[in-house]
Amino acid sequence: MINDDILKELIGAKDGEYRSFQVKLIPDVPPGTVLGVRTPALRRIAKEVFGSGEREAFLRTLPHRFYEENLIHFFVIAMIGDFDECVRETNAFLPYVDCWPVSDQATPKAFKKNHKELLPYIREWIQSDHVYTARFGIRMLMNEFLGEDFKEEYLSLAASNKGGDYYLKMMIAWFFATALAKRYDETVGFFESRKLDEWIHRKAIQKALESYRVTDAHKAYLITLRGRGADSV
Repeated sequence: MINDDILKELIGAKDGEYRSFQVKLIPDVPPGTVLGVRTPALRRIAKEVFGSGEREAFLRTLPHRFYEENLIHFFVIAMIGDFDECVRETNAFLPYVDCWPVSDQATPKAFKKNHKELLPYIREWIQSDHVYTARFGIRMLMNEFLGEDFKEEYLSLAASNKGGDYYLKMMIAWFFATALAKRYDETVGFFESRKLDEWIHRKAIQKALESYRVTDAHKAYLITLRGRGADSV
């Protein structure tokens, strides 16, 4: 019954105008699977599922029919406090992630206090042939390891998946733009040596130039590193 109840709530919260916007945002997702429910409502429903006795049943119901159910699924996983359980459920769900918003919106709280245990999983996710598993791994590396636990080797790790998918390359560019904002001194050499795919190199610099977290002096130098054709990115 839990899935029927969730579907009723989703239908009651759907917004036609928002659905039209979402369909354009996720062109790889069949339009018929998108209801058009805004994120606050999805998070509210996820909290209800998490606190209910039907949570386990919902997490076992894969694949889901609707895009919004996938978002709810990852929001529920993100609330799991036990690290081992959270990783287990993440690994069970990642093969079903089929678009960037589902990959990007959930950040499991259990990961923040378990960096040592998390890192081997991140390494595995980044090397995955499944685009959105790799994208998720790079995002977790960006979220969790550009702070106090940063090591320069993580830059090479983020760049290690050479897949050509647009959404994977965009996440790598996002990672490096964020690294330029948070770890400029350690990261800029990657650009000086042009170690990245050329498209990612230019896109990361573009994003860094758009960031308020990168200083004007650093932006001025990054402009010199863009290379020919950067303005067309």
